[in-house]
Amino acid sequence: MVHKSMVLAVLVIFCGVVFTAGLLIAAEAPDELTISDPAFGGQNKKGPVKLSHKKHSTDYGVSCTECHHNYQDGKNVWKEGDPVKTCGECHPMDESQGKLYKLKAGTAFHNNCRECHKAQDKGPYKKCNECHAEK
Repeated sequence: MVHKSMVLAVLVIFCGVVFTAGLLIAAEAPDELTISDPAFGGQNKKGPVKLSHKKHSTDYGVSCTECHHNYQDGKNVWKEGDPVKTCGECHPMDESQGKLYKLKAGTAFHNNCRECHKAQDKGPYKKCNECHAEK
């Protein structure tokens, strides 16, 4: 009987630790962020995009790996807790390099956002000013 109680106690503690770690990782992400990669160097003609990170991750249930990625051998190996890089740290500014999309014209993140919104038939994706703030 003592053995079963100890196993149950360890299991409850383990689940509590995992749950708390998940909350702490989620708490590090900002509620809202502005997509305006420094790599644009003032060339972002449409202006920055404000994104409600909290709504996308919590309310809409969008998986972190829908936006955050680190591709190795064609597979996204990024996992929650890994460092989050700006788009410009990996993506080239002017020309796509194979499957590594360029930043200019927002190709690296623009297509991802627009295609997801189209697929869900939710949120803005038809007019530039629905997402982009005035410059």
